[in-house]
Amino acid sequence: MGALVSANALTRYFDIGKDQRVHAVDGVSLSVDEKEIVGLVGESGSGKSTFGKTLIGLHSKTSGTVTYRGEQLPQKYAPADFQRLAVNMQMIFQDPYSSLNPRMTVGEIIGEGLKLHMDLSGKEVRDRVAEWLERVGLNADHMSRYPHEFSGGQRQRIGIARALILEPEFVVCDEPISALDVSVQAQVINLLGELKEKMGLTLLFIAHDLSMVRYVSDRMAVMYLGSLVELGKADEVYFDPKHPYTEVLVGSNPEPDPNLERSRPSTAIQGEIPSPVNVPAGCRFANRCPRVMDVCRNTTPELIPLKDLDRMVACHLYT
Repeated sequence: MGALVSANALTRYFDIGKDQRVHAVDGVSLSVDEKEIVGLVGESGSGKSTFGKTLIGLHSKTSGTVTYRGEQLPQKYAPADFQRLAVNMQMIFQDPYSSLNPRMTVGEIIGEGLKLHMDLSGKEVRDRVAEWLERVGLNADHMSRYPHEFSGGQRQRIGIARALILEPEFVVCDEPISALDVSVQAQVINLLGELKEKMGLTLLFIAHDLSMVRYVSDRMAVMYLGSLVELGKADEVYFDPKHPYTEVLVGSNPEPDPNLERSRPSTAIQGEIPSPVNVPAGCRFANRCPRVMDVCRNTTPELIPLKDLDRMVACHLYT
């Protein structure tokens, strides 16, 4: 299958005054094939959420392009663009507390998209909302309640129903489990997996937890300070990382066995992440990399394919 959504040299900067800009996303090229799940991982502040929001038009593009089914999307969306594309591209937000309007009932929150985009009667909207509440593991009688009456996991299910009720083709899942307890995380992941199989969804799954991303994703992309540093099949990136940053990210995942966890050496990343305002020359990971070379501090590595491997890496170790 071909690419459903593609970003080409996508850039998103934020002006903060005095001729300074935050380089949140800096020239990222990434495609997501139809019915594929691509996991996007990296530390907080690496630009993952900004990339996802720019991809579906919630942030305007500073430069670069996004294409959906071969159509180049506008640099900045007008209301008509949101109206046209919302039925195909949706987002599940990270925070299940702030992403739901506290003054609207659950029925109004989930059904709002239907009222805006579908020519349905009030009864048809209520019936569709009730059906989706059941599909995400809630009850139809929850329709009249407000968000504050639900737990974090239940609110995230409401957010999933809101995003999927229009039956979009492409969904950005922006850390949909990071604010939830571990047991609830597994429930939400299993729910997304079931809905993906039934609806044929294409997902960009953004998360911190590499083991979780490996579990749900077909491919994994690793992002650092606004740029991609590694891209490949999820299992291969996780079990055989090539970029030094990916290596320390994988090493930072805790072992399930507490005895093994206590005995293994520390893999904490040394140093501080550079400012996205004053992006350093050369490789952005150079000041923290245990295998840094002189060339790393002066020349920015390009994301290139590795010989004999279905992998792309931005590192001078392979040039």
